[in-house]
Amino acid sequence: MKNRTIVPEAKAALEQFKYEVANEIGVQVPTSGYWGNMTSRDCGSVGGYMVKKMVEAYERNLAGK
Repeated sequence: MKNRTIVPEAKAALEQFKYEVANEIGVQVPTSGYWGNMTSRDCGSVGGYMVKKMVEAYERNLAGK
C-alpha cells in the first residue's frame, strides 16, 4: 500500500515540516530530495519525531493552550 496524503492541500506543508524536523534532530537532508539512500534509522527518526510533534500540538490544542 502506498502512503497517501489524506488532505492533499497539506502535502507541501508536510514536506516542509519533514525538512524542519530533520534539521532539528541533526539528520543530513539529501540535497537531491531523494530519501531512498538514507538509512532506515535516520528516516525512522524523522518520521517518529514528526509524529511526536504532531501529537504534542494536538494535545496542546485539546488543552486550550
